[in-house]
Amino acid sequence: MAHSSDPASPQSDFFNAVESDTSQRIIAELCNALYERELALIAQQGPNQTSLLRRRIAGLSHHVRRTARFLAAKAVPLELDEHNASWQARQAAKNPARSNDTGKTNAWFAEHAKVGLVVPVWVQEFDNEHLELDSIDHVQPENQTLHVNKFGWFDFSGTPVESPARYTDREHITLSLVKPSKAIMTAACCGHTWNHKGRTSPRTLTLREILLVSTLNWRKFSEPQRFDNK
Repeated sequence: MAHSSDPASPQSDFFNAVESDTSQRIIAELCNALYERELALIAQQGPNQTSLLRRRIAGLSHHVRRTARFLAAKAVPLELDEHNASWQARQAAKNPARSNDTGKTNAWFAEHAKVGLVVPVWVQEFDNEHLELDSIDHVQPENQTLHVNKFGWFDFSGTPVESPARYTDREHITLSLVKPSKAIMTAACCGHTWNHKGRTSPRTLTLREILLVSTLNWRKFSEPQRFDNK
């Protein structure tokens, strides 16, 4: 038995205290999951230029910690899977974007489109489809068009105005900007995917997508809300 004078006692007490701190344990577990999948993504799809690769890896720890703190805060009304750093929710039998009304979409974006707002994009590739979040970085009310960071230009009804640069060699991809709803945003956050048979295995969200979720105002998707994780 260790006595109070035993130098091992303070050290044991310290580690016991750390292990009992549930929030720190969760953050550590989330960081491990995020590092594992982000490094795998960089290995498969990372930039070929050494300088860009170094820059991306150098900033990885900051983005991983920020993302883990956001996930651990459980600020999203969805169930968190701590082991995989992902959100869980019951998946609809078919993509909720299929009931999207282009007239209502046009009216919604005409009223609410603003720089910084996170919006859903319906991505269809061959027989597979999913919903992905992107952020508005430019709005042109005069011709009812807007630009989102990853997927490019759309008109307010949700139709692409031009092909995004990254997809110019992949004509089989169809994009549609859709009006946000709880069902649509839940599907995007959980990585839900479908094909002609119905539900398929969820895809994994990138760090960028998870951080975009941190700006969502679940009571009113037309108003951005910044998560404070200082």
